[in-house]
Amino acid sequence: MEHSPQSNDTTLFNRDFSLRLTNQILEKEASKGSNFVASPLSLHVMLSLIAAGSKGQTLQQLLHFLGSTSVGDLNLLSLRIINLASPAENLAAGGPLLSFVNGAWLDQKFSLKSSFEEIARSSYRAELKSVDFETKAEEVVKEVNSWAEAATKGLIKDLLPAGSLDSDTALVLANALYFKGAWDQQFDTSSTQLREFHLLNGQTTVQVPFMTTGRNTRHLYRSFDGYKVLQIPYQTSQDHSRKFSMYFFLPVEKDGLHNLIKKNIKLNPGFLNQQFNLRLEDDLSDFWIPKFKFSFQLEASKSMKEMGLTLPFQAGELTEMVDSPNGNRLFVSDIFHKSHIEVNEEGTEAAAVTATTFVNCCLGIPTPRFVADHPFLFMIREETHGVVFFVGAVLNPLLEA
Repeated sequence: MEHSPQSNDTTLFNRDFSLRLTNQILEKEASKGSNFVASPLSLHVMLSLIAAGSKGQTLQQLLHFLGSTSVGDLNLLSLRIINLASPAENLAAGGPLLSFVNGAWLDQKFSLKSSFEEIARSSYRAELKSVDFETKAEEVVKEVNSWAEAATKGLIKDLLPAGSLDSDTALVLANALYFKGAWDQQFDTSSTQLREFHLLNGQTTVQVPFMTTGRNTRHLYRSFDGYKVLQIPYQTSQDHSRKFSMYFFLPVEKDGLHNLIKKNIKLNPGFLNQQFNLRLEDDLSDFWIPKFKFSFQLEASKSMKEMGLTLPFQAGELTEMVDSPNGNRLFVSDIFHKSHIEVNEEGTEAAAVTATTFVNCCLGIPTPRFVADHPFLFMIREETHGVVFFVGAVLNPLLEA
């Protein structure tokens, strides 16, 4: 399979650190038997904004991991991504409902550097607020969490844990992504039925509601060595400016998820960006997709450090964000990421929020069939620009958190 021909701006996003980071966390969670969903797009925009406030070796390290040569390019790419998911773009009727917003909460002792504030407002459309971490840290936790909940239509709650902010906190940056798309051809709820889903241990099954389509429905499908791919398009806006699809990657073997991740995702970070050249099958002899709904959360800094992105977590060169009255320097303390997804007969609703806290210190088969009755991967991708919005895995559709 060849990489899809995409413009320079989104090609940069597709090979960046955030997608590789998501893939690494996916592998870890799958080995634990956990459902997983995250947004490489949300993580990418957060790291780009951190890069805009960095200099020296820290900036160079961020540029290296994000696959870019300049902050200007990252800012331009982030603006294009934000525009792609902007509510203003939803005015063309029929397409998915999308929103992507950024926010910043700065301690009242500090002021943002004018250059960083201009970038945050113009390239990232960030809403800026002055707060009091010294005496009202827990109130700010509640404020950020309420902002995230509102921005994700109630899907993401309690993003920041209690006690995650204190008098040492200087700045919180956050973004929130929301997606709601209806299938181009919706499933018939009257055909949904309970079927067995095989868990990864190969011995246990659970009863799960499965969706199917009518006998004459055509499906975008293809079988590869060891796995099958199914693409389900969402309804498209009238101007066809954005085309979203959900992909399901189903191992042939019921216990084949780890092998799929190891052979394809891990060895080829660009796996999800390929053109899979799927074919329209007139009729799959057996076609069932489980309904599922779950949330996932992580603190991403440990995984980032393991992959070599270390300098933003050290005091030194995050000097381009904030004017500090005492000359103290910021460093990243925590990066919280929380995502949610629900897939049912009507379509998909998904959301993701990333918040960063800063402190100052000192095979093919003869009769095609697609029965996702064992652990599988999925992604939501915008086809025109080739941007991956969400990546995940379902190991047990009944697990909600």
